[in-house]
Amino acid sequence: MHPHGHRPIDHRFWHRVRPHSHDSADKVDAALESSRDGLRALWISLLVLGATAAAQAAVVVVSGSVALLGDTLHNVADALTAVPLGIAFLLGRRAATRRFTYGFGRAEDLAGLAVVLTIAASALLAGWTAVDRLLRPAPMTHLGAVAVAGLLGFLGNEAVARYRIRVGRRIGSAALVADGLHARTDGFTSLAVLAAAGGAGLGWSWADPVVGLVITAAIVLVLKDAAKEVFARLLDAVDPALVDTAEATLRGVPGVRGVAAVRLRWIGHRLHAEAEIVADADLSLQAAHGIAACAEHRLTHVIPHLVGATVHVDPASHPGAEHHAELAHPIG
Repeated sequence: MHPHGHRPIDHRFWHRVRPHSHDSADKVDAALESSRDGLRALWISLLVLGATAAAQAAVVVVSGSVALLGDTLHNVADALTAVPLGIAFLLGRRAATRRFTYGFGRAEDLAGLAVVLTIAASALLAGWTAVDRLLRPAPMTHLGAVAVAGLLGFLGNEAVARYRIRVGRRIGSAALVADGLHARTDGFTSLAVLAAAGGAGLGWSWADPVVGLVITAAIVLVLKDAAKEVFARLLDAVDPALVDTAEATLRGVPGVRGVAAVRLRWIGHRLHAEAEIVADADLSLQAAHGIAACAEHRLTHVIPHLVGATVHVDPASHPGAEHHAELAHPIG
């Protein structure tokens, strides 16, 4: 059974005590609103990180700091990840077609891959620059400006990280959360620039490239976390607690005698569900349909970011009856 149309008494009561609409238009409006929130977070982050990287780049030119160069490159890469994510959010707002029947939400997951590749590229470039400076030492100048630039990098990145992670978790975007984690690590690596400036002030010529290598290692760690989250989403991984919640919710629906299966998957930052429930075999088609409709309604209220559920009703087998075995053979 697929939920559309008729509603049982329990379903109408649920609507009154928890007044939410689940018409298709309202679900689309909610999805578009979450996309707008994601786009807003991206563009604000781009402006903040762009200004931070520009200020740091100016200090790199006059100081020659490898550690600050690595931090600046990382901030530039982080700012540029807003481009593929922004494109993905815009694509995700497009309506489904007869070819792309689930819409274009997967573009967001592909953008997450672009974020991971960008982080990897910044790690390679920062590491190569640091090793080159170790092999060919060069003095660092304008130590005070380098220290201030490192502090500025920390403040800018931490502000962006908090904002991206908060919005990403609220709208269910793994790519935006991964980008926020990226920015957070950028902030802590920016503080390492202070150590490079302090070491150079003490006459330790190796301090700057060594800190550059430390920053590279930090980038690799955030790369691991971001890749884990993005690839899990691509493989349709969900939090098992969501499955537990969905099963418990379905078991509480009047008329449901059991839950045979629940499947959840993310498409972009929107969650979709398929469920198989068991009901009495002697129910009318309309009554079974009403149970499925009520089950879908409750799921969309309880599971965050769930925009739709397909509920199939299996008949409970009486002793000696095998309904599925009967259905396995052609009728007629």
